[in-house]
Amino acid sequence: MHSAKFKAKRSRMSRHALSEKRPFLLASIAAAVAYFFLRDAELPEILAVAVKGAAVALLAAYAWQRHSSSDARSIAWVMAIGALGDIAVEYSQEIGGLLFFLGHLIAIALYWRHRREALTPSQKAAVVVLLLLTPAIAWLLPEDRTAAQGVALYALALGGMAASAWASSFSRYRVGVGALLFVASDLLIFAEMGPLSQSPIPHWTIWPAYYCGQFLICVGVLQSLRKRDPELRLVSSN
Repeated sequence: MHSAKFKAKRSRMSRHALSEKRPFLLASIAAAVAYFFLRDAELPEILAVAVKGAAVALLAAYAWQRHSSSDARSIAWVMAIGALGDIAVEYSQEIGGLLFFLGHLIAIALYWRHRREALTPSQKAAVVVLLLLTPAIAWLLPEDRTAAQGVALYALALGGMAASAWASSFSRYRVGVGALLFVASDLLIFAEMGPLSQSPIPHWTIWPAYYCGQFLICVGVLQSLRKRDPELRLVSSN
């Protein structure tokens, strides 16, 4: 009897927590959509940049509030660093790239802690392809060959992030696909430095691919963590 009451109370608390935390996701999506249209509008640059940073920063807030485990904190830091990178890259590609490089390293450590016990031959092949082919393609794309080495070094961390995500026990339909979208968005950035420099494709696809990737990664990791440990960090009503 007492056990049933406890479970019912815990269920109500969980639903209450969800109602409090879901607005972070909704606000994040709204900011991402708003930036997609505001970036070409005649508005102060700082406003568009702030909206851009807010999109992924709100994912970080969602992750921080959604679960109190150290792994949830890790993905929150990945999102927070990504948000800083989104802002910094508007003023310095080098600083923005360094921030994303750091975020990839934190993500790799998280995925490695949750690696699958066994991989099929096709899964192992996918991991190797992501790890090696991502920096190789990135190195080939810039027209300015003096930039190729730095691009490839960054892409090595990018490919490592995607490879470790694919080899992790997190959902491949969320975290794995999200990592692939992140790779695609960055390769489009590098392609814009070379073969797609005159094409409108990067302008219309980089941001949607990047944001959807970050969204899937964040939500996918949190969903897996909650299934393994349903403990929630409830927000105080005060």
